[in-house]
Amino acid sequence: MSDPRVIAPSHEALEAEIRATCTRARSAAHRLAELDTTAKDRALIACADTLAARRSIVLEANAEDLARARTAGHTAAFLDRLRLDDARLDDMFAMLHEVRALPDPVGLVTRGWRRPNGLLVEKVRIPLGVIAIVYEARPNVTIDAAALCLKSGNACVLRGGSEARASNTALVGVMQSALEASGLPTAAVQTPPTPGREAVSLLVKQVGLVDLVIPRGGEGLIRAVTEEARVPVIQHFKGVCHAFLDATADPEMTRRIVLNAKAQRPGVCNALECLLVHADAASTLLPPLAADLRAAGVELRGCERTRALLPGATPATEDDWGREFLDLVIAVRLVDSLDAAIAHIRRYGSEHTELIVTRDVRNARAFVQRVTASCVIVNASTRFNDGGQLGLGAEIGISTSRLHAFGPMGLEALTTEKFVVFGDGQVRA
Repeated sequence: MSDPRVIAPSHEALEAEIRATCTRARSAAHRLAELDTTAKDRALIACADTLAARRSIVLEANAEDLARARTAGHTAAFLDRLRLDDARLDDMFAMLHEVRALPDPVGLVTRGWRRPNGLLVEKVRIPLGVIAIVYEARPNVTIDAAALCLKSGNACVLRGGSEARASNTALVGVMQSALEASGLPTAAVQTPPTPGREAVSLLVKQVGLVDLVIPRGGEGLIRAVTEEARVPVIQHFKGVCHAFLDATADPEMTRRIVLNAKAQRPGVCNALECLLVHADAASTLLPPLAADLRAAGVELRGCERTRALLPGATPATEDDWGREFLDLVIAVRLVDSLDAAIAHIRRYGSEHTELIVTRDVRNARAFVQRVTASCVIVNASTRFNDGGQLGLGAEIGISTSRLHAFGPMGLEALTTEKFVVFGDGQVRA
């Protein structure tokens, strides 16, 4: 409950606050862009050390957030996204060291060529500048985003969900203390001074101060940011991830992959939401797979042909195809061919993650070639569409908008390229 004694700032005052925050971030971005790799790596080590020293403070803050979320009646999936524990803090600690060990993309010459007039032309990677990240109840994003921005020479303004405010405040404090101890500007990692939707609306309109907005969360949040923004936005509306079980799919491999993809963490964007099963193998594949899923608490919503094999399945409706459940629910449809599976994916997919389980190399190649998604997977869990799992160290988000990135965004996706031209007196005729 909000404190009635707290008076919300006027629109003009809030606009001035947001502009001042972004102006400080712009100044910090100029400083970060000039740093060499050693200085950035030292700061990341300091961040890891500070996180380790403040572990109990961060966990206490997260316990505060969790208590409020339970009282508010949030779902188990929401609480899972919000929760921090020792294992997840250990993952953050490891991620900071992984990002430190990654090659620095800034200053990399990606191409170079000599023109007939003697000019040497190069394309060189540079930071984007100031990145605003708007996200919901995922406090791990705070450290992931800040670390990736720091290594790639970008300043960031982090606007996390109000449900995770105590956790995010503690984690931003960790980053700012480490930056200060490293002699770097604390404005390189900031949160807006005032919470609320109006602050987000103003933040994403800071043309000339904010270079890119990355929203992370539900479809409603991402659409709202996209509609209001006046600066470029990385879009990822939802993760409707399919698995096509080919007629040749190995039953034991199928059970391992599907159970992991659906039930390990059902509330995340790379969790499996729809199962497409080749009709020729359905009687072999589906019953044991359904038993595994039900044992894990998963509700099956099936087409008419699916329910003939699995009488206990709930009838699927049209709304269940193309739906991101983010919960222990999965839609199941029998299809007669690879073509039918691809047609379903093209109609209902979100270009996030698509999977085929098969022993037929030709079908695997056809699926990879014909399906468009930020990550297409053969014979492995959809949960691998993740920056850390794919070797990026961490990710700042997953883009399904194709420009300027497609898929998990790591360090390289937080840079752009400038042309550098070397001459010895040439002039244009």
